[in-house]
Order: sequence, then structure tokens, then C-alpha cells
Amino acid sequence: MKLVGFESKSGLRLGVIEGDQVIDLQAVDAKLPADLAEILRANKGDLAPLAALAKSAPASARLPLGGLKYALPVARPGKILCLGLNYMDHVKEGKYADNIPKWPTLFFRVLSSLVPHGAPIVRPQASVQLDYEAEMVAVVGKPIRHATMENALDCIAGYSISNEGSVREFQRHTTQWTAGKNFDQSGSFGPWMVTADELPKGGKGLKIETRLNGKVMQSDNTDNMMFPLAETIVYATKGMTLEPGDIILTGTPSGVGHAQKPNPVWMKDGDVCEVEVERIGVLRNPIVDEAR
Repeated sequence: MKLVGFESKSGLRLGVIEGDQVIDLQAVDAKLPADLAEILRANKGDLAPLAALAKSAPASARLPLGGLKYALPVARPGKILCLGLNYMDHVKEGKYADNIPKWPTLFFRVLSSLVPHGAPIVRPQASVQLDYEAEMVAVVGKPIRHATMENALDCIAGYSISNEGSVREFQRHTTQWTAGKNFDQSGSFGPWMVTADELPKGGKGLKIETRLNGKVMQSDNTDNMMFPLAETIVYATKGMTLEPGDIILTGTPSGVGHAQKPNPVWMKDGDVCEVEVERIGVLRNPIVDEAR
């Protein structure tokens, strides 16, 4: 099942994609929350009620997918947990080549740094060094603390995609990455969430690729993560509870813009960046300069 957030004249909605149509779930049940995180919390991660709603939808609840104004798949994730340095070739192309991580490199993003599918990613006034990063995203469906390798993936409701845009200049100002990873509207998340039952466990074995203006810049496979999703969840939940609606960005492969030879390649006004993860979809965003 593909679950999509979208905007309508009456506000935020949640839908189920079937072919070239979207079933507007609020048109079936007006009391249904439009934020997937709220539904996951209320249903303890069980998405079967949404499938049942979609099955009972009248023709009037069906909309064409074309022309949809997308919103984030999870409108208000509680935590946006990110994993850096998770593909060996990416580690080797940067300054950490002589300091290979022994543990998952975790950091956070804020909600205002992300835009949905189709919306512009904004290159800020402060720096031209806006880089792309293709990442698979896991959406947490059930609360979990002190996860084990046996149960870690049981908490995952589904998978999505992120272009985890990074303002490299600011990322390198200090040893902490927060500034460079959290410029307003500098990354994206979408276009939808594919439920976990439709994908390999842990999102393993999926091709992941970035195309900038149609040119392939990154191409790898999620099998090559240094810290696969289960290991990351086990490590993270030693200290924090992952809760329904939290999202986990699982790191980017090699080929990022700052490592391009002979010159770095930064996203700029007028560019279009696409991130594709096999069996999930394509996240597409134009790039615009911040308005002065």
C-alpha cells in the first residue's frame, strides 16, 4: 500500500494510491486524522484500517494522481533521525577516509528543513554549496526501546525517500553538523510511504540513485550500508525511544556533489534533482535560490 499526504482546498489530506488514482481517505471518513503519525499512534502501527477504508471508498473519493499537490508523507514526524557516513565509498570520498566510523553517526534534522515531492528545494543566500544526498527513509510505526536484532525491524511501518540536502560550507564550520543540515527548505521527503510488507525486510537490496538534470550522480544499493537499519535501530534505542511517526534517514552513497572531480557540483537555481529508490519511487524537486 502506498500512503500519500497531499493538499486540498479544505486542507491537508491523506490518501492511498491505486494506479493513477488517489483515494482521499478523509472523503471516506471525515474524522480520520490527516497526519500519518497520529494514525500510527492511535492504531499501534496497524495500517489495516486504512486499507479497509480505501476498499470501501466510493467513486467520489477517487482523485487523479496527476496534478496532485503533494505534502510530506508524515506531516509532523516527532523525530527526524539521520545517519551519516553509512556507505564505505562515501566515507572514503570525504575527510573521514582515515577515521572509519565504529558506530552509527547519528544527528537530527528539523521539520522546517524538509519540503515534499514537487516543491522547490531552496539554495540559501548564505552559501552556494548546496549538495544532494540520496537516502532511503524508514518510518517508525510502533514505539521501541532497547531493540534487539530479532525485533528491531518490527517497529517499521514503511519506507520513503529523502534528498537530504546539505549546505557543506556550514556543515564544516564545526564538528557538529546541525547548521549545514537544517537550512530552511534545503532537503526533501516523499513522494509517499510504501508499507513495509511490500518491500524486503529492512529495505535491503534496493538500488538507490540520484539524477541531477537527468545525469546520474549517485548509484548504489542499500545492501552496501555499513550500519543496516536493524543495527541502527538497536544502537539508537539504547538511549532513546523511537515513536510512531518518527522517521529515520539511512545515509547516502558516494557521488555527492562536493566529491565530484575536477570541480564540485552544487545544486543551483533552475536545476531539477531526482532521487529514486527501487520499488519505492522517485522523489523530484526543482532547485530555486532563496528570495532576497
